[in-house]
Amino acid sequence: MPLKSFIDVASDSDFPVQNLPYGVFSSASHPKPRIGTRIGDWVLDLSVVDAEKLFDRSYDFFADSTLNPFMGAGREVWRGIRQQLTSLLSSDSSPLKHDPLRSRAFIPVQEVQMHLPAAIGDYTDFYASREHATNVGIMFRGQENALMPNWLHLPVGYHGRASSIVLSGTQVRRPKGQVAPNGAPPEFVASRSLDFELEMGFLVGTGNELGEPISISQAREHIFGMLLLNDWSARDIQAWEYQPLGPFLAKNFATSISPWVVTMEALEPFRVDGPRQDPAPLPYLQAGPGHGYDIQLEVTLQSGTMNAPQTISRSNMKYLYWSVEQMLTHHTVTGCNMRTGDLCGTGTISGPAEDSFGSMLELTWRGERPVVLPGGETRKFLQDGDRVTMKGYCLGDGYRIGFGEVTGNILPAK
Repeated sequence: MPLKSFIDVASDSDFPVQNLPYGVFSSASHPKPRIGTRIGDWVLDLSVVDAEKLFDRSYDFFADSTLNPFMGAGREVWRGIRQQLTSLLSSDSSPLKHDPLRSRAFIPVQEVQMHLPAAIGDYTDFYASREHATNVGIMFRGQENALMPNWLHLPVGYHGRASSIVLSGTQVRRPKGQVAPNGAPPEFVASRSLDFELEMGFLVGTGNELGEPISISQAREHIFGMLLLNDWSARDIQAWEYQPLGPFLAKNFATSISPWVVTMEALEPFRVDGPRQDPAPLPYLQAGPGHGYDIQLEVTLQSGTMNAPQTISRSNMKYLYWSVEQMLTHHTVTGCNMRTGDLCGTGTISGPAEDSFGSMLELTWRGERPVVLPGGETRKFLQDGDRVTMKGYCLGDGYRIGFGEVTGNILPAK
């Protein structure tokens, strides 16, 4: 029998007692942001739990407005707190089960406002899906040169812009920039090829000193948890600007993330083998089995005239060629110092089937095969008023571990 809580949780909820993700929230009665965990349709205020001395010792970080101090405490603290919360939420003798403490500690989710979970100092986005990299390569370079010579040897990435990372629900303004369609002279216009990218992100918990790389055997110990990530992209701006240094303005205007951070401990039962890596990576990147994650992903699109969203993609994180441990290890192999709260994105997660592609660029094959929506609408790329929502979850035995959603509406360019 799966573990049960005294809090009623629907069978299809993303947030059973087996999950217990962390986020930063506020409420009308207590407007200061602080840290909570979610179970079912309730948010448990961990600053209250701490103040009531229900943990094995007092912590001073649950009243903080970011997860950073908690994440910086290290894996032993993360594990210990998770074990204590699991016990507090599943025990019939738990003090949290009874009023007046229960009514103070638990807040209905519809009454809270979520905030960015971390103070994100740096953001790096990778390009870790072989299917995605191959699809894009075929479009722009042809079948024979789909993958660049380095791609099978290292996880390719670029440094993104942390200042424009926004929380789910934040509206996204269509960007303007230089484009040069079909080799014509460049012009300054609103992007005509606005896209989403279906990704997962992971937050660094404990970092490393400058000059001290994180080894592949230790990488997992440094990762606090994961969330959904939408790397909004202006494809026409990107096509003109990316040579020779890679993405710049095409991706710096918004990156949306989900509010709840699911811990690596909650995801442990869903580890799977990733794709076979051939040729074998160099020794510092050799990760061994069980470094993928079976996380089901989906994307819906709803136009301004639609009454309900339509699913346009279903993918899975298990398709990623490069693992999160390999990404973190490669990032630090030069001695680059990662810091608590740094965010890394996986890059677009595409699967082998056409309906598992993780971007409009692929789903419509560069606009050649438009997506058909109810009522006869079609999409080559995103239009103003469109709402994109991404969801992710793992299926356990009688429960599911979910990430909630990350969503955003497209506003016209200014």
